[in-house]
Amino acid sequence: MEQQLAKTKPADPRHATPTKTKGEGVRRFLFRLTASVLGASLAILGVTAFSLNTQIQTNGIQLVDVNGKAIKPPTLEDLKGAINILVVGSDTRQGQSGVFGHDRSVLADVIILVHISQDRKNVVAMSFPRDLMVAWPSCPDPNGGSPYLAQSMGQINATIANGGPGCTLLTVEKLTGLKIPYLAMINFQGVIDMSDAIGGVEVCLSKPLKDPYTFLNLPKGKNVLQGMKALQFLRTRHGVGDGSDLGRISNQQVFLTSLMRKIKNGGVLTNPIQLYSLANAAARNMTLSSSLSDIGTMVSIASSLKSVDLDKITFIQVPSHTGLPAPYQGRVGLTVDKAQIVFNKLIKDEPILVSGKNTGYGTSNPDGTSTNPDDKDTLDWLIGTNSATKTCSG
Repeated sequence: MEQQLAKTKPADPRHATPTKTKGEGVRRFLFRLTASVLGASLAILGVTAFSLNTQIQTNGIQLVDVNGKAIKPPTLEDLKGAINILVVGSDTRQGQSGVFGHDRSVLADVIILVHISQDRKNVVAMSFPRDLMVAWPSCPDPNGGSPYLAQSMGQINATIANGGPGCTLLTVEKLTGLKIPYLAMINFQGVIDMSDAIGGVEVCLSKPLKDPYTFLNLPKGKNVLQGMKALQFLRTRHGVGDGSDLGRISNQQVFLTSLMRKIKNGGVLTNPIQLYSLANAAARNMTLSSSLSDIGTMVSIASSLKSVDLDKITFIQVPSHTGLPAPYQGRVGLTVDKAQIVFNKLIKDEPILVSGKNTGYGTSNPDGTSTNPDDKDTLDWLIGTNSATKTCSG
């Protein structure tokens, strides 16, 4: 009996299990829910990174120097310095739907050199006209054949057919004097998929745009472009400015600056679904150099851009002019003295700013505002705009 009483003796209240209050139960539930969501998010992030890394690593381009020697992958120290990336938009139709046509030739439709400063406070994206006449260096054959011979003069966009995108990169290196260890090439479908991934890009038109060649027909005012319309807008040249490629570049910069505003201020970076869709669209449709195809390198470069202010992300045109003599009529020549000023500033990693008054052929700054007017790094004569300035096409 005494043993039974001992067994049933009430426990010392100091050691009893505390009674759960309603608030504590809710907190525990939320903690477990948060932990579950965090765990699931990390798992999804891991699968996403693996998926993107797999897509990227399967199509890397091995860059070589003018002697045909492979360029070594970047080190951690390299990633701490200024970064130069060549972005090439290829007009290849291979492996894409017939809606783009069936032309089997391959040319560089867009050529943009992106320079990220060492202090990660400035980004310059410099566009080269497709029909810019430049000297071609000797380029190794990516298939192992005899090297392509140097030429005294040729269109810059044709270099991609004379040694692949690596030859385009070597040409830009020779022209600018910059070392460019990274290359990214995107096709037509990539533009469509990436614009769809973020729900389109809003552009301003100061007058209606009608281009019978790309079949683009847009009204005056604000237009949200995605899918095929985004591609048509980026490719049109007859519907804007004087119909030249210089006007087309200015038109592209209207789109690209608006894209940057949406990515940085429009919630894309904080929307994991849109961010993954954008990254996945890029991975599916981009061919990267082997130096850029490591997910760690990509994340390191991308994360360094988060702190760059929009007014310090500058889109410019390489200084150039029309009116070349025969046999280069209708082509574009380099304005050497002004171009060298720009190249030297990039080599020295000095900021390059524009005034906002000279946005380019067929574009305008409707607010009439001047950005960075008193800054010593502002080049008033340089055609371009920054991502904080809302420009209009037309």
